[in-house]
Amino acid sequence: MQCIVVIIESLAPLFKRNVMNQFDYYVAIAFALVILFLGLMFSRSGKSMTSFFAAGGAVPWWISGLSLFMSFFSVGTFVVWGSIAYSDGLVAVVIQSTMAVAGIIIGCIIAPAWNKTRALTVADFLTHRAGKSVQKIYSSAFLFINLFTAGAFLYPVGKIIEVSTGIPLNVAILVLGLFVIAYTTVGGLWAVLVTDVLQFVVLTAAVLIIIPLAFGEVGGVNTFLSKLPDGFMALQNENYSWIFLIAFVIYNTVFIGGNWAYVQRYTSVAKPKDAKKVGLLFGGLYLVAPIIWMLPPMIYRVINPDLSGTEAEEAYLLMSKLVVPEGLLGLILAAMVFATASSVNTAINIAAGVFTNDLFKSIKPNYPAERLMKVARISTFVFGFLAIAVALAVQSMGGIVEVVLSIAALTGASLYLPPIWAIFSKRQTGKSLLLTTIFSLLINAFFKFVTPSLFDLSLSREWEMMLGVITPVIWLLGFEIYYYQSSNSNPDYDNYIAYQLSRETQETPNSEVQASDNAYSKKILSIGILAIGILLMGLGAVTDSANAETLGVGLIIALPALWFLLKTNKVILGAK
Repeated sequence: MQCIVVIIESLAPLFKRNVMNQFDYYVAIAFALVILFLGLMFSRSGKSMTSFFAAGGAVPWWISGLSLFMSFFSVGTFVVWGSIAYSDGLVAVVIQSTMAVAGIIIGCIIAPAWNKTRALTVADFLTHRAGKSVQKIYSSAFLFINLFTAGAFLYPVGKIIEVSTGIPLNVAILVLGLFVIAYTTVGGLWAVLVTDVLQFVVLTAAVLIIIPLAFGEVGGVNTFLSKLPDGFMALQNENYSWIFLIAFVIYNTVFIGGNWAYVQRYTSVAKPKDAKKVGLLFGGLYLVAPIIWMLPPMIYRVINPDLSGTEAEEAYLLMSKLVVPEGLLGLILAAMVFATASSVNTAINIAAGVFTNDLFKSIKPNYPAERLMKVARISTFVFGFLAIAVALAVQSMGGIVEVVLSIAALTGASLYLPPIWAIFSKRQTGKSLLLTTIFSLLINAFFKFVTPSLFDLSLSREWEMMLGVITPVIWLLGFEIYYYQSSNSNPDYDNYIAYQLSRETQETPNSEVQASDNAYSKKILSIGILAIGILLMGLGAVTDSANAETLGVGLIIALPALWFLLKTNKVILGAK
């Protein structure tokens, strides 16, 4: 909740200073319409549960990897981390680079293991590995936390729209929420994946334009380096120690490797080796992206070293305002808004998947497939509206939402680590997984809410994260030792292996349908990227500054997209 408040408070002054002009608004609206149009183009997909919630189980690994990368992104990337980059320098890059380490670990170990389960969702895996009763408890907890998290992330995006356009907050939340619901309900996971990739293209293009312009504004790279304050290029400092960085790696490995929405990216690709590439692409991007993301606020520190307190959170957009041409800032902010909103559409899609596939289907196992798809779309619609309701009630429910989000932060490893562990362990039972989660939550809550008031003992950020991960590890290790010494068979694991063997003989994936969906999705994606390239070239042609840079980046985007579109069309025509 504190992160959300920071985002709102830091962006509001910027918009009040009229960062965007009328042309920026037109460009932002054009981009929004492109996103909506392309999302609705996936109405032909989503004919089955696997298609709607796993995109057919054969998503190209690079699309799934880029979507994972963008699902982890929000406006806070430029606001919160931009503030650290402005104030502390290179350490902001180092902190974010820890997610590259987490991505590599996930890619090499966790993501392929999730893919081998062939589960549609984490709840689907828990049903067969830990039992239906355990799955229902985990699913209920996940849906509750997921609902409040989605609503709480929709609120700041609505607030950004309010302060930038003057549209009342409730109207902004409702319009944006309906916008997200529309293409998520119609297109399912494919719509989420493709719109995520488009936002990645826009933000990458914008940053690549901003960096040379920013260096030009400061007088070049040598001038920038010569004017940096002492300690600005240090890899760590007293605020962000090596202990914090290690704890951050461990926490993010569990969070990104076990978060139910992110697991969708590993299970929606065809093979374990593709899932490995998803994790490695995420890790590789986080080796490069933090550098190009954080350079603009670091450069702005040399141009204007006088920002203090929360003003430092404005550094990235102030740098952008200083150098980017008319229209491009509107495109950047629109992409930021929709990239933040991607956390909402991802949350809605996975919530609907858990409800339809793992709760509703368990009650009515013989429900017809066609009618089950109606349940999937209706539940997507309902969860979307519930998220809107939470977002509309955030101001009046402030205390409740803050508590729920605090609990959500505490549940990271407690909720996500036990299922990951169960993939690799033959000994863990449904009972041991559930008890690990419950006891870990109680211990974490005790140190979060009780010890500060009763014993005046508050844990630092790094030790709070470390406790959150170490506690479930200790419980799980304890159960491993106990079950090893007891030498009894594990019926939960035996049932899971039997289910997997029976599934191998029953599954007959429709490779023709998967290939058709993939080709169509690539066609829609290439159309979207081509539209963005043309939009950038148009901006380069009509603006008064940075014409060459904007035209060049637009051309670099448009030409490969056009080639890819023509190639995909040949594949589709050949299949017919």
